[in-house]
Amino acid sequence: MSEERLQKLISHAGIASRRAAEKMISEGRVKVDGQIVKDLGTKVNPDAQKIFVDDKPLTFDERKIYVLLNKPQGYVSTAKDERGRKTVLDLISEIPERVYPVGRLDVDSEGLILLTNDGELTNALIHPKFEIEKTYRAKVSGEITPEKFDELRSGVELEDGKTAPAKIEILSLDENSAVVNVTIHEGKNRQIRRMFAAVGCTVRNLKRIKFAGLTLDGVKTGSFRFLTNEEVEILKRHL
Repeated sequence: MSEERLQKLISHAGIASRRAAEKMISEGRVKVDGQIVKDLGTKVNPDAQKIFVDDKPLTFDERKIYVLLNKPQGYVSTAKDERGRKTVLDLISEIPERVYPVGRLDVDSEGLILLTNDGELTNALIHPKFEIEKTYRAKVSGEITPEKFDELRSGVELEDGKTAPAKIEILSLDENSAVVNVTIHEGKNRQIRRMFAAVGCTVRNLKRIKFAGLTLDGVKTGSFRFLTNEEVEILKRHL
């Protein structure tokens, strides 16, 4: 194998997306021949050099694993937490292969999250150009009006830019609360909560119920299942 950028090799090995690999490198979690490397421009020949991520050797022949987890509240969607909080990996500890979350759910949210060691698929599922849809069920409080839902459907201004139009399905509604399904294809930090805050409402509970066509059917909170071969093939159409 010829020399490649370190983050590309980490992604190719299925450890994480390239963006997440760059963060790992910057955080000093990657070593080459025993030395910590933080330069994102570093090129490495894996046939001649030894690469370690979190002190574990990088290999390129791991069996590809695809896991659908129903995340409870209180777990962070990272492989490692500097504050010592519980992570989604604690819920799948019986799986021997190293897998990493595809995107994130914030610690206060629950629901569907994928984990895999297929870095190429991870890149496709989180890349903005593919516009992968995610549906959330939100319990919302505040002054609820049709005009506010119309704003969300059109896109609202946040501090990091205007959101793309959202699909809103109203499940229940009264004067001061609502339960709605919200479908978006972006991945801004805490986006659903910030969208409702922008129109003067508060999200009391948030659960992702659908991602890239996959649902939580048959998967209880805190439990997981492996994707079927057919489901994996459908996801790979985004590559």
